[in-house]
Amino acid sequence: MNADLYKRLFKAIFSEDIIALKKIADVIISSERQNNHNVLANSLEKIKYNEKPKVKNGFAKFINEKNSSSSSSMGALPTSKRNNMQLVSYVPRNQLKHHMILNNEIENKLLCIEKEYMAKERLAKFNLTPKKKVLLYGAPGCGKTLAAERLAWNLGLPLLKVRFDSLLSSYFGESASNLRAVFDFCKNEPVVLLLDECDFIAKSRITSQDVGEVPRIVNMLLMLLDEYNSPGLVVATTNLKVSLDEALFRRFDVVIEIPKPSVDEIKKLLYTTFSAMNVSKDIDWDSLAKQLNGHSAANIVSIAQNAAKSCILEGSNIVKKEHILGVIKDISMKY
Repeated sequence: MNADLYKRLFKAIFSEDIIALKKIADVIISSERQNNHNVLANSLEKIKYNEKPKVKNGFAKFINEKNSSSSSSMGALPTSKRNNMQLVSYVPRNQLKHHMILNNEIENKLLCIEKEYMAKERLAKFNLTPKKKVLLYGAPGCGKTLAAERLAWNLGLPLLKVRFDSLLSSYFGESASNLRAVFDFCKNEPVVLLLDECDFIAKSRITSQDVGEVPRIVNMLLMLLDEYNSPGLVVATTNLKVSLDEALFRRFDVVIEIPKPSVDEIKKLLYTTFSAMNVSKDIDWDSLAKQLNGHSAANIVSIAQNAAKSCILEGSNIVKKEHILGVIKDISMKY
């Protein structure tokens, strides 16, 4: 390790910053893999994902066993009055994906949300409140939903995902009423409430020609966000880059664009996805990452996973350049 990494390690240890320690662990694993120390890197990966740390300061704390296995400790989840359909889906902790490759700017913004939430009692003494209303936007597949899951994981909060198929109704005012029921439920439950892919809500009302329930549910959401003082977080995600409703935009404490991965981030995604595999030493990772520049994080992971499958299915135990290039060629032919 270089001197800078040693300094970061010691600062993280003595400040009990678990999140920083995890980032340093990722750097060490990536460094060992770059040096072709794949056996060591694989061993470190196994430790990383199998060990259950005991955390004092609350970061990445594990919710109690009852919460981790079911949503029963939260009480009955909200349902629509008309047909009794559940308005939210509970995502068990063991299904949360939380490992992300992000640039420093976005990583620090997410860390700031996590640190403020964990220090909410200290902030309250000075009449300050943590950021609790988060809007994530960007192209499909870049990690918006994953970022919400990561927040839930690191804060030890259950994740509830709004079911728009159940929430939206053709009956007058019922959609807005359903949305209020969801937010009322969260007043007494510390959860991360996820409004995933809410493009129809985020779209500017100036350019939208929608009539009926959509304007009503948008207006209800604006009011609920204004009133929001629940013990958890609300996170909304949208693919829209332009035409975001300015009124909605202002209601959030923080608005974060999740961009497509850079060349360096693409390399890290490839290293991580291939971490359980032996890879050929003649692969030019820099050239490969440049070739994949412009793809979303989800596409990069999918390409690497399909290359690994191709390797396994042909009976090989080493992922070769040809496996990866074959997948890339197949994808290119579809467009």
